[in-house]
Amino acid sequence: MNEMQRITPVFQAEYYQLPAPMFEVAEETTRAILFSHRPLTRMDKADRIRACYLHACLKYVNREYLTNTSVRERFGIEPQNIAIASRLIKEAVAADAIVLHDIGAAPKLRKYIPWWAAPDADESI
Repeated sequence: MNEMQRITPVFQAEYYQLPAPMFEVAEETTRAILFSHRPLTRMDKADRIRACYLHACLKYVNREYLTNTSVRERFGIEPQNIAIASRLIKEAVAADAIVLHDIGAAPKLRKYIPWWAAPDADESI
């Protein structure tokens, strides 16, 4: 990891397990809104989906994938609570924020990427 990755809002949110930043575009400016710590149980659905999406983006640019294990690490979910991580992934997939990398993979081996990284993503534009 290089110095630039360490200072980005997305990396910092991941590292400190904060809610994902929100980005707003208005005319010719972009604003990043950072949030203080909030436990997973107090995040709303939009926060959870945005966090999963940005987690997938960060993983993708580092040539890695979002997995159930990485989601548990991202949100600080205990290993015995694998179902919680699975639910978060399902929410993000249903919202079209992330997509399955290999459709034929067994459930335990599934990896996800951001929607825009899918091989046929440019065909829908």
